[in-house]
Amino acid sequence: MIPINLPEIGEEEIEAVVKVMRRGPLTNALGAGPAVTKFEENYAKFAGVKHAVAVNSGTAALHSAIVAAGVKPGDEVILPSFTFVATAEAVVMAGGKPVFTDIDPETYNISLVEIEKNVAKQTKAVVPVDLYGFSADAKPIKDIASEHHLVVVEDAAQAHGATYAGKPAGVFSDAACWSLYASKNITTGEGGVVTTDSDEVAETLRLIRTHGEKAKYASIMLGHNYRMAEIQAAIGLVQLEKLPAFLAKRRKNAQRLTEILAKTERLQLPKETKDRLHSWYLYTVRLRDGDEAQRDKILEELKKKGVGAAAYYVHPVHTMPYYQETFGERKLPETEKAAKQVFSLPVHPGVTEAQVDYIGKTLLDLL
Repeated sequence: MIPINLPEIGEEEIEAVVKVMRRGPLTNALGAGPAVTKFEENYAKFAGVKHAVAVNSGTAALHSAIVAAGVKPGDEVILPSFTFVATAEAVVMAGGKPVFTDIDPETYNISLVEIEKNVAKQTKAVVPVDLYGFSADAKPIKDIASEHHLVVVEDAAQAHGATYAGKPAGVFSDAACWSLYASKNITTGEGGVVTTDSDEVAETLRLIRTHGEKAKYASIMLGHNYRMAEIQAAIGLVQLEKLPAFLAKRRKNAQRLTEILAKTERLQLPKETKDRLHSWYLYTVRLRDGDEAQRDKILEELKKKGVGAAAYYVHPVHTMPYYQETFGERKLPETEKAAKQVFSLPVHPGVTEAQVDYIGKTLLDLL
């Protein structure tokens, strides 16, 4: 089976972990051990910002950033429903109300028009998602936010290597949140990072990740235990060095797959624009004239033939029981249609050129 994603772990990562285990420390009470601190410095450079604050998951990154944005009970937060549940979960954990907003059917990212429609007196923030690794349209979103005095917290969990206007994804937002889960373009096993240019936001994030403590046993605000361990950071340092090579292979695989699949008109293929380059976390196609049953049948047949294709996100968050019961029903036609038609194909660095050819030919034959 060619898996949909596969972490690329080599001897360098193993050696880095062993070094930490032999020499220590394993962690730091304030979350700022030597490996974590170095990883933050390197990640900030990669992300093109002043600060990177490492935490223990992408969800912790989102929750911390939304709290740091000042979201409190009664505040509304505009976000897409076509995303992993953590995007909305973090808003609810901060006490906010998620206002689920429809998507652009071409990019699958949050619609600018729909953001404007949903801004209200109670709106505090906007959380665009760089879905599948393609940046949301950050500058217009920032303009809308500035006009209405809103904070922008970008969910860049899948966007390592994506660019917007020649800069790394996340640069134009007040804060960007990244996942380092095992399936992502780089991994620490579990882990996350928040990046920002704001000194104040960065300081608040560091307090939140370690029980609100500025010094040990001196808590000055409500916080959590969101520290990243030194072992995770050691892996992250190596992975960050390898990221350019990972991205080059993903891009090469995606371009080759596009050349093959362009032979059919039944699929809407992923695209890039002049100002937005993809991270190719997931190569996502759309069955133009199909329904959920047809899409699922294709996935079933691909798996029988050894292609680990998958459909993300077949249950948009606004349709999930908790969110529907708590925040009411909502109609998002573009989101609901996409959820029935999209599916993703493997293009990660472990996929060989021959496997890309096999994936493409197999899908064409099935269509």
